Amino acid sequence: MRKLASIILFLVLSNTFGQTKNSPLQISHLTGDFYVYKTFHDYKGTMISANAMYLVTNKGVVLFDAPWDKTQFQPLLDSIKAKHNKDVVMCFATHSHEDRAGGLEFYKQKGIKTYTIKLTDQILEKNNEKRAEFIIPNDTVFTVGQHKFQVYYPGKGHAPDNVVVWFNKEKVLYGGCFIKSTEAVDLGYLGDANVKEWAKSIRKVQAKFKNPKFIITGHDDWTNTGSLDHTLKLVHEYNVLKASGK
Repeated sequence: MRKLASIILFLVLSNTFGQTKNSPLQISHLTGDFYVYKTFHDYKGTMISANAMYLVTNKGVVLFDAPWDKTQFQPLLDSIKAKHNKDVVMCFATHSHEDRAGGLEFYKQKGIKTYTIKLTDQILEKNNEKRAEFIIPNDTVFTVGQHKFQVYYPGKGHAPDNVVVWFNKEKVLYGGCFIKSTEAVDLGYLGDANVKEWAKSIRKVQAKFKNPKFIITGHDDWTNTGSLDHTLKLVHEYNVLKASGK
C-alpha cells in the first residue's frame, strides 16, 4: 500500500515538475506567490493556448479562471497540492466564456467557493450554463490570508462582462481575454465583443491601476507589459477598418 502511494505521488510530481512543451498543463512561476498556468483547447481544428493564474496564500490557493481543457480540471488541483501542499479554496471566473467559466461547476462540487459578477451570472443563466455559488459587486476588494486584491469591471470589451484583477502591492494585473497579448495580430473572437466600448474600458484600467509590473493576458505570450497599449492599437485599427467599410 505504501509502495502504491509512493508511485502515485511520483506520477503527480512528475506531471507537475516534469513539464514539457507538449504537456497539457504548464505551470510557471510569475513572482512571489503568483503562478501562471497554461492549458490548450482544440478550437475549430487549431490548438489554442489559454493563460490563467493562481495565488498561494496562507489560507489556501486562489484560482483565477479555470483550465480551457476540461481534462485538466483535476490535474490542476493535484499539481497545486503536490507543489504547494495546499488546497484551492476560491475560484474567480473573469467572464462567461468557456475558457474562463467552464470549470465553475466542477470546482463548486469540490467544495471550492466560486465567484462571478452579476452580469456574468446573468449571461450564464441565459445560456443554460453552470453558474458560480457567489455573486460579487463590479468593484470588490478581497483579503485572503496575507494577500489583498481587487476584482474590477471596467466596462465592455472582449465580452460584455469581462473583469480584471489587480494586486496593488505586487503590481500584478490579471487581464484575462480583455487584454490582448503583444503577439496578437488581431482582436480574435468577437462574437460577444463591443469593440466601440473596448478602448474606453482599457483606458479606465490604465487610469486606475498604474505602472503594472506584470500583465497576464488571456492567450499567447504575457511577458510584454505593452499589452494594454497593444490592445488599444488593435481596437483602433479594427474601428478604422470598420468605419471605412472594408
